[in-house]
Amino acid sequence: MKKLALFMVCLFLGLMVLNGTSFQGKKIYKTKKVNPHSPVIDGKIDDPAWQGVSWSGDFIQRRPYEGKVPSQKTQFKILYDDQNLYIALRAHDNHPAKIIRRLARRDTLDGDWMEVNIDSYNDNRTAFSFAVNVAGVKRDRMITNDGGNVDESWDPIWKVKTRIDDQGWIAEMRIPFDQLRFSGETKQMWGLQMTRYLFRMEEESTWQFIPKNAPGWVHLFGELHGLQNIRSKRILELLPYTVGMAERFSAEEGNPFSTGSLNDMKLGLDGKIGLTRDLTLDFTVNPDFGQVEADPSEVNLTTYETFFEEKRPFFIEGRDILNYRIMTGDGSFAYDNLFYSRRIGSSPHYYPETQDGEFVDVPDKTSIIGAFKITGKTKNGLSIGILDSVTSKESAEFGGLGEHFTETVEPLTNYFVLRLQQDYRGGDTNLGGIITATHRDINDPQLNFLHRGAYTGGLDLTHAWKDKTYKIFARLVVSHVYGDREAILNTQESPLRYFQRPDATHVDVDPERTSLTGHGGTVYFGKSGNGSLRFSAGVTWRSPELELNDLGYLRQADVIMQWVWANYRILKPTWIFRDISFNANQWRGWDFSGENIFDGGNIGIYGQFKNYWSLSVGTSRQDESLSSTALRGGPSLLYPGGWGSWLGIYSDNRKDLCFRAGGYMFWGDTGSRRYKNYWTGLTFRPNSAITVSVTPSYSLNENLLQYVSTVELGSENRYIFATINQKTLALTFRLNFSITPDLSIQFYAQPYISVGGYSQFKQIANPRATQFEDRYQLIDQDQIGYDAVDNIYHFDDDLDGSIDYSIENPDFKFLEFRFNLVLRWEYRPGSTVYLVWSQGRTDCTEDATFNIGPGMRDLFTVEPHNVFLVKFTYRFNF
Repeated sequence: MKKLALFMVCLFLGLMVLNGTSFQGKKIYKTKKVNPHSPVIDGKIDDPAWQGVSWSGDFIQRRPYEGKVPSQKTQFKILYDDQNLYIALRAHDNHPAKIIRRLARRDTLDGDWMEVNIDSYNDNRTAFSFAVNVAGVKRDRMITNDGGNVDESWDPIWKVKTRIDDQGWIAEMRIPFDQLRFSGETKQMWGLQMTRYLFRMEEESTWQFIPKNAPGWVHLFGELHGLQNIRSKRILELLPYTVGMAERFSAEEGNPFSTGSLNDMKLGLDGKIGLTRDLTLDFTVNPDFGQVEADPSEVNLTTYETFFEEKRPFFIEGRDILNYRIMTGDGSFAYDNLFYSRRIGSSPHYYPETQDGEFVDVPDKTSIIGAFKITGKTKNGLSIGILDSVTSKESAEFGGLGEHFTETVEPLTNYFVLRLQQDYRGGDTNLGGIITATHRDINDPQLNFLHRGAYTGGLDLTHAWKDKTYKIFARLVVSHVYGDREAILNTQESPLRYFQRPDATHVDVDPERTSLTGHGGTVYFGKSGNGSLRFSAGVTWRSPELELNDLGYLRQADVIMQWVWANYRILKPTWIFRDISFNANQWRGWDFSGENIFDGGNIGIYGQFKNYWSLSVGTSRQDESLSSTALRGGPSLLYPGGWGSWLGIYSDNRKDLCFRAGGYMFWGDTGSRRYKNYWTGLTFRPNSAITVSVTPSYSLNENLLQYVSTVELGSENRYIFATINQKTLALTFRLNFSITPDLSIQFYAQPYISVGGYSQFKQIANPRATQFEDRYQLIDQDQIGYDAVDNIYHFDDDLDGSIDYSIENPDFKFLEFRFNLVLRWEYRPGSTVYLVWSQGRTDCTEDATFNIGPGMRDLFTVEPHNVFLVKFTYRFNF
């Protein structure tokens, strides 16, 4: 691994001298004000108003043949009046019958399409994107960080009509100025970019040529001149909603909370207010997200919390400005963030115990009373993001023993986020910061394990030079949590840090502490574009005391990681490839005592062939790693390294029938572990309105050292492990039926089966032994007895006939089936009706037999929990 690290450093330093790509000068389009009548948006572009401005064109290919003349000609015109911007796009086509017209839900472009990008801030970093395909399906996006971040949840109100004729196809747009953000200057100059995608040839061309390896996107746009004396009226939108819900499930005898049915109705309000020309307030009162798709099923046998993507519309829109990832890129460290919106409205933290014959009803989610956010960017380049939300106090209801009472399971909580970022030097330098705060109103002793308050803060600096080719990035974060001694003790002993580890020399547990303060950050230098080579090298760290999980996400504390990454791209068609990319990574980690805890690296290749098929292949090496979490608070355990490899094959996705297949495999050294995951996928489009996809996957996990339990024997802890053989089968099915661009039906279903069988029980003997076999001691079968009635293993170490300790049978069979059927109708701009049917089936037993046929039958014999929902919204625009 040291040789690999040396090679990566040499590659990082030696390839810095590669030449970049030259850019063309900026194009200019001059618009005019409509006089006297504005055009009617009907897709014909035959109104007299369009005669007042000239066509612009001369698009240039961006892919596959960068810099060459496109296969088909594209032109556009732009007009404006006091309220709107009007854009006419003409996509010429010598073969109109070959134009691909496909219906889909909003923000899902398929077939031929055209796009308008407008940098109305003229800050060279932010753009508003309006795209449409031949079928009239809209896709609108907010682009920030010079193209580095794309927010597809942004849904402005605008109008577009499309039409196919004997010359090709037309898109005619009307974009209200109040959907954009711009300065109050009399004369405006905006950034402008037009893009056309010719589906049958997978050809992308742009008005302003920007190379694929350019270091950015927005700052290279052309320019829109001629806008004068335009004003954006203040936005005031109210979106009240009503929801009717009915739940049907299996009744449980004697349980007063499980009667088999539940009916409910909710009222709520969403709104948007333009505070200034630059800042917008979004708010929600008593929100409902019943139409949101369920999270995927999983069985997590690690100590690490699973990261789930945000799907709730209020928290998705504009989230980029509030995003504060500690580290860029991918991998497990890249999830760490000071703001993880899934914390707001999550499941209650406390689950009360019950007595025999007693029943309890615990809310699935914490109710959000209300939330607001203020987002925007001033003409001076200051980006502002503020979010505040209040979640209600939640209680569990008890019944079944002749009495009824409640117990608090979640306190009233306030969440706050403030994010600021200032641009300098035309966006080449950015200085920013963030503050988050969580306050809990804890008045019940059973909740004293929670932090009463949690604060995080961060400072970040990005500095780029040589036309944004090279970059230095620094991001520093701090955290401070406080609460009762129980809460801070719980934090010290949590799986993120395990201060109680007997071999940890740099941390210890202090049961008297009532607060904890930590820090973390990332610093790196890299080359991001302007040439075939990209690279970065840096370091990221999380101190042992860092705690983000009240409002953020932190996977692991007490770690320092160094990395080098290099990527070489050939973006022009070469040999059998349309484009090809080579990646190499090296990383090394330590804890805060300076002890090396992991090393690794990988190399990979991704390429698209000239027949439009694609291939991804790579291999990785992981050296021995020292895990501070394997023994759940015990001493660190030395895990063997191993080799991994992956392969993915993807067919031509332009076809009505396309497939993908691949897998990942890992082989642990000395036979310590074997992991295999195979997946495939099939997508079928029987016509222009329907898309069906099926994605099955199968994984096999064989691990000689899987944690089972920690047993206290006097003053000694015994760590029981076993060999696990886990098999998981999952299938994701999706059907999208777009009747019109505004009326669609979506169906999502996922059956999931995971079976784990444990054998060869072991106890850890010497967790840091040089030889893997010396780290554990097999427990002889004569020392183990199984009680089939109570499903418990009994252990008799000295074979004297007495039970020294017992553990529950860890075998499992987890079955889950989830589906969502959603009809969505936007019956007028911004106003929507949802009809939703959701079903869930969940069961878990100790049967470790894996059999696909009986497993599926077992899954569908589980009693379902059905939810039927009708949601009606109406947009008032004042």
